[in-house]
Amino acid sequence: MKAAALRERAAWYATQFIGTPYVWGGDDPMAGFDCSGLAVEVLQAVGRLAHGRDYTANDLFSIFKPFEVSQGYSGCLVFWFNDQGKAIHVEIMIDNDHVVGASGGGSSTQTLADAIRQNAFVKMRPIRYRGSNYKIIDPFKEC
Repeated sequence: MKAAALRERAAWYATQFIGTPYVWGGDDPMAGFDCSGLAVEVLQAVGRLAHGRDYTANDLFSIFKPFEVSQGYSGCLVFWFNDQGKAIHVEIMIDNDHVVGASGGGSSTQTLADAIRQNAFVKMRPIRYRGSNYKIIDPFKEC
């Protein structure tokens, strides 16, 4: 399958999880996702990332860093960074201006009740909602 088709499939698949609870360390559609868990689920589903390993946002950034792009589009990953330059959050672009990601929680978000209390779910938002300290990566660039 060509890169463009994989990108579109990844973006579509990410939207299927809107409303899924955020759970710290989560990587399961039935139990909940954290940001990297959602990105890994999507990338594994379209064959861009091997199964059987857990990845943080920073791990994903390290793997796909060579594929940075200046302008994002559907299927790209967007990474936000802390002051030390470590990727601390990742989401998936579904068009040129919007991302889908698991957000609103943190290490204290362990259960569905925690997610509800903290409004922590997979959501769609404008790309700049977390500020402008981000980089865009096309994980399908070499496909």
